[in-house]
Amino acid sequence: MTDLNFDLQRLNEGYDYIAGIDEVGRGCLFGDVVAACVVMPLNKSIEGVTDSKKLSPKKRGLLEGAIKEQALFYTYANESAEVIDAINIKQATRRAMKRAAEATLTHFPDKKILFLIDAETIDLDCHQAAIIHGDDLSYAIACASILAKEYRDRLCIQWDEKYPGYGIKKHKGYGTKQHREAILALGPSAGHRMSFLTKILNK
Repeated sequence: MTDLNFDLQRLNEGYDYIAGIDEVGRGCLFGDVVAACVVMPLNKSIEGVTDSKKLSPKKRGLLEGAIKEQALFYTYANESAEVIDAINIKQATRRAMKRAAEATLTHFPDKKILFLIDAETIDLDCHQAAIIHGDDLSYAIACASILAKEYRDRLCIQWDEKYPGYGIKKHKGYGTKQHREAILALGPSAGHRMSFLTKILNK
């Protein structure tokens, strides 16, 4: 479990709030990259919150509900496969994170907020810190990772209906054997990241 200690230490440096930002879908062959930003109360943590990748889908869903219920504010931003192909995945990820941070600043116009970002920085004039292994260290980042993962998983269900045959609902757009074989059999869809498919299509 990711505890409150790291965030409380940073809060005590003179900030009103700590905001956690994380992304999901960075390594996928298909679909949007999603960033979530969340501001949590730091007087008490939610039992079981940790890096979303370490949680079962059932546990993650329960924690998402608890996080949304307790959050002072949360928001999402995503960038499409088309944008990822145009500006590359790193810049698309940073752009989604920036938009999520901007929405948070708009919601708290008079507050001093420190954005703790999982292993990334954003092009925005704000108080920020890139935290390596952030979802293991920062409670707010861990909460953001859960929100981002659950949000994108729901998008995958919609994408699976829109682009049948690829198994998006099952593998979430990652490069599994099933997914790669479907791309070769059906060809890429409009939701695929063409810049990620070069090796697969050139075999």
